[in-house]
Amino acid sequence: MFPSGEIKISLDETALRKHIDDELSKQIHQQLVLVDISKLAELTCMSVKYLEDELLHDPRIRVHEVRKKRKRWWIAQPTFKAIVDIVSDW
Repeated sequence: MFPSGEIKISLDETALRKHIDDELSKQIHQQLVLVDISKLAELTCMSVKYLEDELLHDPRIRVHEVRKKRKRWWIAQPTFKAIVDIVSDW
């Protein structure tokens, strides 16, 4: 037979509430507006070279490209939808 025991857990409600608020804030701010090629590579699990060769020249993605001098960004949500459309056709 196993010995019986008692476990007591005490929670600091203010610390717990602060932690939850911080996590919610992170999730809200996670909504991306623009992405660069490094972020696209990270989010799609594709290499930068593969994105350049296979996806970024597609007109469905190219319309969402924003340039400033030599730097390029893509408007996040429509670009993600275009990527899903492209890979769905494969």
